[in-house]
Amino acid sequence: MRKITRRMLPLLAAAGLAIVAGETASAQDTYTLRFNHVLGPSEPFHEGFMKWAKRVEERTNGGLKMEVYHSAQLGVEEDIIEQIRQGANVGQNTDSARLGNYVPSIAVMNGPYFVSSLEDVWKLSESPTVQKWEEELATQHGLKVVCFDWVQGFRNFFTNKPIRTPEDLAGLRIRTPPAPIWQESIRALGAAPTAMAFGDMYPALQQQAIDGVELVYANIPGGRFYEVLKFANETKHIMLINFQVVSSQWFNGLPEDYQTALVEECKTAGRETSQTIQDMAETIKADLQSKGMEIVTDVDLEAFKAAGEKAYEALGITDAKKAVQAELGN
Repeated sequence: MRKITRRMLPLLAAAGLAIVAGETASAQDTYTLRFNHVLGPSEPFHEGFMKWAKRVEERTNGGLKMEVYHSAQLGVEEDIIEQIRQGANVGQNTDSARLGNYVPSIAVMNGPYFVSSLEDVWKLSESPTVQKWEEELATQHGLKVVCFDWVQGFRNFFTNKPIRTPEDLAGLRIRTPPAPIWQESIRALGAAPTAMAFGDMYPALQQQAIDGVELVYANIPGGRFYEVLKFANETKHIMLINFQVVSSQWFNGLPEDYQTALVEECKTAGRETSQTIQDMAETIKADLQSKGMEIVTDVDLEAFKAAGEKAYEALGITDAKKAVQAELGN
C-alpha cells in the first residue's frame, strides 16, 4: 500500500475519507427520500410533511434526509406509486382507494361512512385485518406503508346547487380520483363520477366540464374553489385517511434505527397535523362564508349512509368492512 503522507491528508478529507491507524474508512452512509404530494404549499399537510422531514433528519443526525415536493412536482400520484414499486427512493402521500388497486379489500378504509372520528383511525393500526393488508402490500406489491395517521377530515360535496339528499346529486358530474372505491362511492351516493387529477379541477369547473367536486374543507382555500363553486354541502361521506408509502425494497435497506425514526415521526407528525386540521374546520368555514360560499348543514345523513352501502356491495368488500369494524368494536 502506498504510504499516506501529511500532504495527502487534505485531499483525503475532501473526498469524505477518514484516517484511522494509517488506513482509510468510508464516511457514514446517507439516504435520501424524495417525498411527493399533490397538495399546495399552503395546505396543512405540507407543513406537517416538512415537520416530519425535519424530525427524521435530526433524529438520524443527517443520515436520512427527506426532500418534500408539493403540487405533484415529481409527477402524478399513480406514476409515483409505480416508481415506488420498482424500488426508487421516492415516497407518496396517497389513500387506500389507490392502494385498493393492489389489495382490493384495503379500499374499505376510504369508503362511505367507514369511520367517524380520529380515534377510530388511530385504532385501525391495531386491527389484525389491516395489518394483514399492509403486509400484503409490502411483500407482494413493493409498497411499504410507513403510517396512515394523516387525516384530512370529512369529504363533502362542493357544487353550484344545494345538496341535501342523494337525489339532489342526480345528473351532476362530480370529480373523483381514478380508483374503484371513489368511483363506486360517488355513484352510490347519486352522482356521476368523473376521474380527474387534482390540479385539473379548477379549470374544469371554469369550463363546466364538471359540476362539482368532493373534497375536504382544507382543500378549498388553497385551490381557490370558492371562486367557482357556491355551496359546501356537509354530507361528510368519507373521512379522508391518507397513507404515506415508500418502496419496501428501499425501506428494508435502511438501518433499523432509521426505519424506526421514519415510522415513529410519521405517526407523530400525522396525528398533530390531523388534529390541527380538525381544529381549523370552523375557521375555514367562516372564511369561505365571508367569500360568498353557503354552508348546507341540513343534509339527510341517514339517507346518504344507506346509499353508500351500495359501493361496498358493488366492489365485493362488504365482508372486509364488517371484519375491520368488528375489530374496532363498532
